[in-house]
Amino acid sequence: MIKRKIIAILLLFTCVANAQELSKEDVKKEVIRLLDSINKAKLPDTKSGVADEHWYDRISLRGYAQIRYNGLFSTNDKVSCEQCDKSWGTTSTAPNAQANNGLFIRRARLVFSGQVHPNVFFYFQPDFASSPVTGIQNFVQIRDLYFDLSFDKKKEYRVRIGQSKIPYGFENMQSSSVRLTLDRADGINSSIANERDLGIFFYWAPAEIRERFAMLVKDGYKGSGDYGVFAFGVYNGQIANKIDGNRDLNVVARVTYPFVIGNQIIEPGIQAYTGKWAFTGEVSSGVIVDDPQYVKDQRVGATFVLYPKPFGIQTEYNIGTGPRYNTLTNTVDETDLNGGYVLLNYKWDIKKQHIYPFAKFQYYDGGKKYEKDARSYVVRDYEFGIEWQPIKAFELTAEYVIADRTFEDSALPINRQQGNLLRLQAQFNF
Repeated sequence: MIKRKIIAILLLFTCVANAQELSKEDVKKEVIRLLDSINKAKLPDTKSGVADEHWYDRISLRGYAQIRYNGLFSTNDKVSCEQCDKSWGTTSTAPNAQANNGLFIRRARLVFSGQVHPNVFFYFQPDFASSPVTGIQNFVQIRDLYFDLSFDKKKEYRVRIGQSKIPYGFENMQSSSVRLTLDRADGINSSIANERDLGIFFYWAPAEIRERFAMLVKDGYKGSGDYGVFAFGVYNGQIANKIDGNRDLNVVARVTYPFVIGNQIIEPGIQAYTGKWAFTGEVSSGVIVDDPQYVKDQRVGATFVLYPKPFGIQTEYNIGTGPRYNTLTNTVDETDLNGGYVLLNYKWDIKKQHIYPFAKFQYYDGGKKYEKDARSYVVRDYEFGIEWQPIKAFELTAEYVIADRTFEDSALPINRQQGNLLRLQAQFNF
């Protein structure tokens, strides 16, 4: 097209040379018109001031990785926590079993996300350090894959569809890249393994509060992220990356609100869920379950958070009913459960560095439905540690654990383990 216009200009000059009756002023105007036309053809559409933007231009990429070492000063290698960290201790039934506590990649995650449409938000998070079975590491597995469909310009009302965190508990909602302690407390985290499942959830929060949720994470106050002031939804109830074991959908609801009081921010909350748990292979031969596809699974919990400005308190407690191994009858029964934790922390800023001393006590008395035979637990743990962030891209955490854990199933019907150890973690944010 541009070549044609250049040729037209040349022809025009030729005509001018051969036509004496064409005035110089007419020639000048025609040349200017043609040059303007060429310049407009070279430029993108400037009606909006920018070139057209595609949906894939709005997708961002970030991630983090955690490398741990749990082999320091262990007084009893049989102290372990299967849901927490598979490199901590051993679950071997051998009398003199010892743990192989070497270096361990706990998490290696990438997050792809973006507002691909004014009303559609996209979030995809795979983990490259998943463990399908004990001893086998670094398999890729989907952690999150969901879409938020909003109904207003401020995105105060939205529906989340896909695999995501179940809105139950504050610590469960906290990203592992943000949380102070190396593992979540058994009492709350025993509700949903890996905190995720497939479901559909409605979230509501005023725009101002959504900004506050974001600030509490961005500015280093260890927030939970934006899961709404009010949340309500349904999900399979079978944990993430597993096909549903029955046709009973779990129902969950949560209400939380971060209040500003002077220079402090407090966030009380309450949450509950109800449903039926389906065993799909966790029960050993000879262990009896009355109705393995429909075991009652329900809880209600309360949360209180005083954000560290500079001193903070974080505490949660829940009660409920769920499956639990009975050592006396070799059965899995529906029993009451209860448990929670108290975390004390402090935010110490030194120029651009952040230091967080913390102490935590946790307690849990109940079963874990997703472990072998709905393993029975009584947990009383103390944790003392410190997290150091010299730069945004690097964090180092040291945590000393004083553990008293009873965890019993058909293979270990009498099993109370006590011991101490020092745990280390290096985290890289990118």
